[in-house]
Amino acid sequence: MLAPETLPRRQGMVASVSRDAACVVVCGGRGERLGLRQGKALVPLLGLPMALWSVQAAAEAPSIELIVMVCRADDERALVRALSNMPLSKDVLIAKAGRTRQSSVAAGLSLVPATMPYVCIHDGARPLVNPELFEETLSRLREDSTLSGAIAAYPATDTLKICERGVVRYTPKRERFWCAQTPQAFRTRHLREALAEAVAEGWDFTDDASAVERWGGTVVCVPSSRDNLKITVPEDLEMAEALLTDRLTRQWDEEF
Repeated sequence: MLAPETLPRRQGMVASVSRDAACVVVCGGRGERLGLRQGKALVPLLGLPMALWSVQAAAEAPSIELIVMVCRADDERALVRALSNMPLSKDVLIAKAGRTRQSSVAAGLSLVPATMPYVCIHDGARPLVNPELFEETLSRLREDSTLSGAIAAYPATDTLKICERGVVRYTPKRERFWCAQTPQAFRTRHLREALAEAVAEGWDFTDDASAVERWGGTVVCVPSSRDNLKITVPEDLEMAEALLTDRLTRQWDEEF
């Protein structure tokens, strides 16, 4: 089991000219489908609360200057205690989770300075994210001024069915479908305006890109790995432990 201070550090990532992005890590889930009473953020994963693997990855992304962790009030003390033992080079602020994911994102976004041009939103329940994926979404956003967002996603591989009450009505071409993940990178001003409009119109989005799309912004997909899975049920946690163990072992072998 790895203690936080012994986590391998990634090599070879060149610091960007300017740290122009914040990262909001949303970890307000209750973890009911995992069969645990504690918040999902605190579920142990190789000796570290699950949500802090995402914080670790964001801290190692050169473009990210500030991290905001959105968590339940019941989880805050334990998360802050664990954070104090991590060798992070970035500031981490804490925001209180709201009743919905959209309100939790808004709470985290409220702590991001208006002068920060870009923001990444990431699910704390996706602990296998790596710093490179943060950089890839941000880079895609920076290089095209017409974009409002760039999100991690992978092309659908299963055949999809459009059904009504279980009866198949239509089989669309799967080439048009992508499975959305996080991180999702946005121009900070555009995301703020999109969320404000959603509240004004009574919409409640569980996907941040959906809010920006409805607001009128253009969002593109950045190819990512299916390994960037979201922990929802116990089997997901077992898979994450195996994948993360393999990743850390390879990193140790490369560095030592």
